[in-house]
Amino acid sequence: MARQPTMKALVYLGPGKIAWETVPTPEILHPTDALVKITKTTICGTDLHILKGDVPAVGSGRILGHEGVGIIEEVGSAVRGFKKSDHVLISCITSCGRCGYCKRQMYAHCEDGGWILGHLIDGTQAEYVRIPHADNSLYPIAAGKDEEALVMLSDIFPTGFEIGVLSGAVKPGDVVAIIGAGPIGMAALLTAKLYSPGKIIMVDTDHFRLDTARKFGATDVVNSADGDAVKAILAQTKDGVDVAIEAVGIPQTFNICQRIVRPGGHIANIGVHGKGVELELQKLWIQNITLTTGLVNTNTTPMLLKTVESKQLMPEALITHHFKLDQILRAYEVFGNAASENALKVIISNA
Repeated sequence: MARQPTMKALVYLGPGKIAWETVPTPEILHPTDALVKITKTTICGTDLHILKGDVPAVGSGRILGHEGVGIIEEVGSAVRGFKKSDHVLISCITSCGRCGYCKRQMYAHCEDGGWILGHLIDGTQAEYVRIPHADNSLYPIAAGKDEEALVMLSDIFPTGFEIGVLSGAVKPGDVVAIIGAGPIGMAALLTAKLYSPGKIIMVDTDHFRLDTARKFGATDVVNSADGDAVKAILAQTKDGVDVAIEAVGIPQTFNICQRIVRPGGHIANIGVHGKGVELELQKLWIQNITLTTGLVNTNTTPMLLKTVESKQLMPEALITHHFKLDQILRAYEVFGNAASENALKVIISNA
């Protein structure tokens, strides 16, 4: 059956506005492209930041989404690693594999890619998506694998691991505090456990998420709505935490991090910040701390795929809700009201 010239997609129409619309089906534009029929996608906290106007590079008319799995519909003439009907994991980061940044595994800053899906080009919250540089931006999925679980490896698990755990230099015995128990914070929690920290403190304002964090392995939880989170954390530690991971992207949560890190510790900022924060450098300069920021490179995705296959990681535990693709507006309502809906990650199926 011939592919239809139009499809349905979730379209951004400016701050606070999205719509489920009929749009042209994407086509192969370059020999290195692949066209993928989406089977499973999801919504990211970054999509909510886009809706709030925190990412001004996203223009009206853009199809959102940068996560998903699907089936190859067509490949360009230069694609060598994939063919029609292959099942694939879509990376949130597009990588040409050739530029100076790619050769340093800094795929986030690829000169002809990086984070472009649902940002600078149309994304995955649609029936079809065009993937540039397909050989370097897709991963094969073997038959019989849990594709819902693998959606979590498009973005949140590499992000939590690379920008939180690795940048924070988590090591055995460390005291780790994760500020924000949303999906990214949970991904940081689950991957931090691979390094056997001595204590993991999860901080949030939501009882459901804190209870879930305990089930996932947090040794301690702090509800920052109940009082002074900084005081509560410092009461559990001798002189602060070794690693403070910021997983929200607002000034209040960043401020907690810079007030709880001990001398010689690390602040690893994951959150997408839409406004400036006040860096208390007058206090921090003498403490020998390391402050890192970053956009995920996804260079750890092959390793994370192996940990999922071996059951060392079970990303499907983060999935709380399921929707059909034509229910995506409702999915945004649920994900955007996560506290009242007890939501972590939603799976949106195109079937």
